[in-house]
Amino acid sequence: MEKNDLSERLFQFAVRVIKYLRKLPNAPEYKVIRYQLVKSSSSSGANYEEAQAGSSRADFANKVRIALREMRESNYFLRILKAILPDEHIDDEFSFLLQESKELMNILGSIMTKTQTR
Repeated sequence: MEKNDLSERLFQFAVRVIKYLRKLPNAPEYKVIRYQLVKSSSSSGANYEEAQAGSSRADFANKVRIALREMRESNYFLRILKAILPDEHIDDEFSFLLQESKELMNILGSIMTKTQTR
């Protein structure tokens, strides 16, 4: 996968998360999750973008590490939603987001591993 492809995939993930969150009920607990998910999903892509302009291998690795941490957080909050949402909110888009967060964690983790072994 080219870096540009991953950048676009992270960008699209954040956009799709934000659009999905608009469908959530307005109960207080969803407000907190909505806020956290917007932050973590968009931060993952933003940190990966910063990694592309890293001034050193260590700088690159640090930004990718942060991107991975933020994607792990996104996955965590999506799993919370899966556990508490009424069934009618667990649609194909939600299932895609949950799976995509897992795949993006794996990709970012692989980049981290390769960066550390060089």
